[in-house]
Amino acid sequence: MSDQPASPRSRAAARTPQRRPLPSAGEVESGEVELPEAWRKRPWVPLLIMAVLIAVVAGTGLAVERALKSPRPAALAGCITSTQTGPHTFIGPQPICITADHKYTATLNTSQGPIVILLHPEIAPVTVNNFIVLATNGYYNGLPVWKTESWVVQSGDPKGDGTGGPGYNLPSEPNTSPTWDVGAVGMARVPGGALNGSQFFIERAVWPAPGATAVYNRFGTVISGLAAVQLLTTNDHITSITIKVS
Repeated sequence: MSDQPASPRSRAAARTPQRRPLPSAGEVESGEVELPEAWRKRPWVPLLIMAVLIAVVAGTGLAVERALKSPRPAALAGCITSTQTGPHTFIGPQPICITADHKYTATLNTSQGPIVILLHPEIAPVTVNNFIVLATNGYYNGLPVWKTESWVVQSGDPKGDGTGGPGYNLPSEPNTSPTWDVGAVGMARVPGGALNGSQFFIERAVWPAPGATAVYNRFGTVISGLAAVQLLTTNDHITSITIKVS
């Protein structure tokens, strides 16, 4: 036995644990990769790791879903949609959740800035309720401004071409006041057809003659953000809609 001290290299080698070589492609394909010793002694460890990963993914999906929905005031806690039949379609009209003793305003957060709309449930209760239910449940988030003309802009179509809607129409709610003017908000309709359940328009100039020749359910008036309305083009979209109750 040598009485010479071990060299620094020998001592380092003795302290350094032996590393297992990475599995070869053949081992991976054949399923012969040896599991770590800790996993063989505790077979539940991989299952626990998988469960944690699934929980994280599910939680992330829930967070994204909640983020897509607009903030909901306590007074609108009961504003849930009718049964959904597709990403933007429903089995029928939305349940009534608004009350006559509240004032409602909607802030359209757009790519050109916010547009604040005073809603008129006193003259168009069904239309206002429908708009609020869809808005608070994120229906309009991300939808494009699909139509712009010198006097009007239109949005609310999930298809983005004027043919989409929520799968149902709205009843007519005619009124004589307030009149149609700059800042007026109404529901779209095909000439001679029914009122669309989600598409709405905002006047940004006087309605060309002969004016409104059918009922368009005038349900709101822009009280702030007309400058943003003027800037909207078909390259813009609605980011979200926030409803305020007072």
